[in-house]
Amino acid sequence: MNLNTRNISQQSTLCGRMFKRVILTAAVIGLSGCATMTDWFADEDEIKIRRIAPIENQITPKEVWSYTIGDGVDEYFSRLKPVFANDTVYAAERHGEVVALTPDTGDVVWERNFAIFPDESFWDDIARLWRSGASAKISAIAAGYDMVFVATEDGIIRALNSESGETLWESTVPGEILATPAMDEGILVLNTGAGVLFGLDAKTGEQLWRSETDVPPLSLRGISAPVATNGGALVGTPTGKLQVNILTSGIPAWETAITAPAGATELERIIDVDSAPVVFGNTVYIVSYDGTLAAVELRSGRIMWKREYGSYRDLAVSGNRIYVVDTRSIVYALDRRNGVEIWSQSGLKERNLTTPLIMGEQLVLGDRWGLMHWLNAEDGKLIARYDLGGDDEDEAIYATPVKVNDLVVTITRDGEIAALSAQ
Repeated sequence: MNLNTRNISQQSTLCGRMFKRVILTAAVIGLSGCATMTDWFADEDEIKIRRIAPIENQITPKEVWSYTIGDGVDEYFSRLKPVFANDTVYAAERHGEVVALTPDTGDVVWERNFAIFPDESFWDDIARLWRSGASAKISAIAAGYDMVFVATEDGIIRALNSESGETLWESTVPGEILATPAMDEGILVLNTGAGVLFGLDAKTGEQLWRSETDVPPLSLRGISAPVATNGGALVGTPTGKLQVNILTSGIPAWETAITAPAGATELERIIDVDSAPVVFGNTVYIVSYDGTLAAVELRSGRIMWKREYGSYRDLAVSGNRIYVVDTRSIVYALDRRNGVEIWSQSGLKERNLTTPLIMGEQLVLGDRWGLMHWLNAEDGKLIARYDLGGDDEDEAIYATPVKVNDLVVTITRDGEIAALSAQ
């Protein structure tokens, strides 16, 4: 796609969004007190959650730049989010578009499209100008070793040159790749929904090893993103365990049960560990969906302490604190040394918050209706809010925001990438 075509596409998308927001605003005025047209289809409990109490901003968030990438992830489950590396922001949308942007202005450095077309004839190339093809089902993106790794729900992993976007290699593994790959010591680690962990040569895509684990009859759609560090590949499992494999061989080093199933039905017995392990010094922090937050000794797998917090979101750790967003979207700060609770913030309850991004003395989170929230990391108080999505679930902020120098970069469900500053 040439630059002129891209500009037309961008303008068309932006005009469509502007039209939608104008119609939405008109509906709000006409309804005399109903905040959005989506109220027509919402029950009373949902409306109560969405009608968030106003606050007085203590800092002033503002949009520095924005870029629209395709249709985002639409209504599909996804944890696809931008990544910052090599002084470049890399982003993708589920259908197939991948783009590299400058961090200060959002200008395009390069772009690729991996949407699937059945033929590769001359006329098919022409038809691509107005046909979108079948979805590539892009699910994750990572960067390292001067490459950008793009993974799909069909088990395809591609390595692109980080400066040009050129495809360097492509490989396929059995199973859905739903989590961001990890890398260390030249090895790319992939976790799949089939319960298999793969180690690939990051330079060639050659499979070096595989390690299988049990998958229960019923589990959550998401899976734990692996972490590669200290010669090991760490990952949470659907059976409630923290598993560590030797990075170079894939041989299991140890595994520790974080939680155990309880209850009479399969639904009650869901104990997935969907969060990515967080390694801080000699300790690993991990949380399970059913309500166990644990600190584990890295070398031995010995559990140092446990607390009753349940989450499918990643943890955020800084200094002596752990920040947790639980399954009800209550935010907690704990002392990472002993798990003692320092504060909790329930003012955003049931808003489907993202994992908090730590920005100095502040925490930044997005929610289901497109709002960005700033919390004081010291006491958990709400200090600022920015309306990016216009109270529209199609523009929900579904993935953890990304720190890009002094900016917060986030993406909405319909593909709007926005860089925000707050002073």
